[in-house]
Amino acid sequence: MRVLLFRHGPAGERRAWAAKGKPDAERPLTKKGVERTRQAARGLCRLAPRLERIAASPLVRAEQTAYALAEAYPKTARVSLDELAPDGDRDRLLSWLRAQPASSRLALVGHEPSLSRAAAWLLTGRDEPIFELRKAGACLLEFPRAPSPGGARLLWLAKPSQLRLVGR
Repeated sequence: MRVLLFRHGPAGERRAWAAKGKPDAERPLTKKGVERTRQAARGLCRLAPRLERIAASPLVRAEQTAYALAEAYPKTARVSLDELAPDGDRDRLLSWLRAQPASSRLALVGHEPSLSRAAAWLLTGRDEPIFELRKAGACLLEFPRAPSPGGARLLWLAKPSQLRLVGR
């Protein structure tokens, strides 16, 4: 199994959004963020040409990021997973991963710091982040056996600028 972790793209300023009295869950990508995310998604498609499913946090900015990813992978199914929200349950996410076919190619779209914490947990079995995914940045994990804490291998880690360059 291969799992692509993709952080949502650049979104509007959190404080300015909150000052308008709007919930953070509804904060969208900026116009520039949408374009940068699309470019990064095109780069991901070149680096990981096959995906069977895109799972995203239900927050608007993650859903928009998943949509950009689906544009790059037009025949890929999309699902919303509460487990990918900032306060999502990591054990339930692991259960979801284990329920997928062993040969799956999946993308998980989420938020920091929970996405990099999940990556560290899957790579090392520990809850201490070993890297931070920047907005519209990604990494690819591989599980030689059933997904488990410490059972993944890091195949690559890419900054958003690297993905955009590949996606041109």
